[in-house]
Amino acid sequence: MEKKEFTVDNIREVLRGVYDPEIPANVVDLGLIYNIEILADNVVDVTMTLTAMGCPLISEFMESIKQGILDGIQDVKHVNVDITFDPPWNPSMINEQALFELGIQKPS
Repeated sequence: MEKKEFTVDNIREVLRGVYDPEIPANVVDLGLIYNIEILADNVVDVTMTLTAMGCPLISEFMESIKQGILDGIQDVKHVNVDITFDPPWNPSMINEQALFELGIQKPS
């Protein structure tokens, strides 16, 4: 696989290939990625949330975010993943594409 250019948009695109371990949808479409920032020295900071506090797979999930970026984006030296619950995730954050793929309606 050819690596993509080092941009926030490309990082977001690569993260569409990383799936939540419990829900069959990618982390971007689920609304779990709150912020992506490119820092000096080719470091990427990702601020994200989880669908639920106490996820038993948090370490593996964070590693899959890091590895997805390192494998898919050229010149990245390091990836920091910060978990936040502010604001807390809720189903209204899921985008239309993921709702369609999951076969559910947008919550009101």
